[in-house]
Amino acid sequence: MAQNDLCPEITVASTDSERGWIVAHRRSDTGEYIGSPSIAILPDGAHVASHDVFGPGTTEFKSATTFVYRSEDRGATWRNVARIEPAFWSNLFVHRGALYLLGTTHHHGLVVIRRSDDGGFTWTEPKDGASGLLTANGEYHTGPMPMLVHGGRLWRAMEDAGNGSVWGERYSPMMMSAPVEADLLRRDSWTFTRPLAQSKTWLGGAFGGWLEGNAVVTPSGAVANLLRVACPDGEKAALATLSADGASLEFSPENGFVDLPGGATKFTVRYDAESGRYWTLSNWVPPRYEGSGNASLVRNTLALLCSANLRDWELRSVVLHHPDAKRHGFQYVDWLFDGDDIVAVSRTGHDDAWGGALKAHDANYLTFHRWSRFRSATPADSVVPLDELKK
Repeated sequence: MAQNDLCPEITVASTDSERGWIVAHRRSDTGEYIGSPSIAILPDGAHVASHDVFGPGTTEFKSATTFVYRSEDRGATWRNVARIEPAFWSNLFVHRGALYLLGTTHHHGLVVIRRSDDGGFTWTEPKDGASGLLTANGEYHTGPMPMLVHGGRLWRAMEDAGNGSVWGERYSPMMMSAPVEADLLRRDSWTFTRPLAQSKTWLGGAFGGWLEGNAVVTPSGAVANLLRVACPDGEKAALATLSADGASLEFSPENGFVDLPGGATKFTVRYDAESGRYWTLSNWVPPRYEGSGNASLVRNTLALLCSANLRDWELRSVVLHHPDAKRHGFQYVDWLFDGDDIVAVSRTGHDDAWGGALKAHDANYLTFHRWSRFRSATPADSVVPLDELKK
């Protein structure tokens, strides 16, 4: 079993109207920053959340560390129940009653998966191809991305990071999948598509890379990968579709780019059968903050969006906002449907008693949020009037 040494800071539940419920905290002077938030809801109703740590005070490039938390009261209070190493860029998910954690061993490490049969307290160790070590060699990139069940298989997006050393350029999207009834800890249960190449010439030469893709099913029933796109305006995503033989992803630069507010920053997409729409929480860059630098680093606004077709996105509401974009951010949000609610965890850069986050990117909190009646949300429900953000 993975080691179960707990986080040195025991979480004390607290909340305010902006940050939500505080699950975990790191002082910036430790050189440890909170990354890769993920959330799952167990069959018994318990909520489980996780995050890793990155930065100069960590071993993210050698053997990364992930912390796991549980809540028995729908997110009001949390306790740290496990510390897992090596684990980075990982997502929690529930499959056939068991809890899983899938990601990499470290920054650009190997792909690994773990299972917990006791709700997150203890975990299997990925020692070999029969126990969760899903790749024997290579370099991989991902984030806490969603799992998709479709056509009797479990699907997940991933990036091959072996194409050089330049951020963005080195990432080649793939899809990995396994039969739903398979032993997910076995390497031979999983199939990987061929990596999909990119071109610097796309978007008139403004294309800077694609990463952190979402496994989705299109309205026509095809498995696809909706990816974050690095570009100056921060408004693009890329939709690549699984080939007919399932061996590769296919992408057309002429019609594969999608206008998606906040598409330059990691976002999670899930389909809701009740509304017949795809939903996401993204870091929309309001007009007030345009031109302030790299759009992917403006993360002080979190918006709820939906789409009927994965291509045309409607901004329904701004759910989190702070007027300062330099040291405040609500980012890398992972979320789930919970009846009429959305529950989410955020990598949050915010104020604390030790000077706050060094910058928005270097988050000092893991925070939990719940938004009720999301399907009926309108711009009038925003936490700040949209007209103010457009000035």
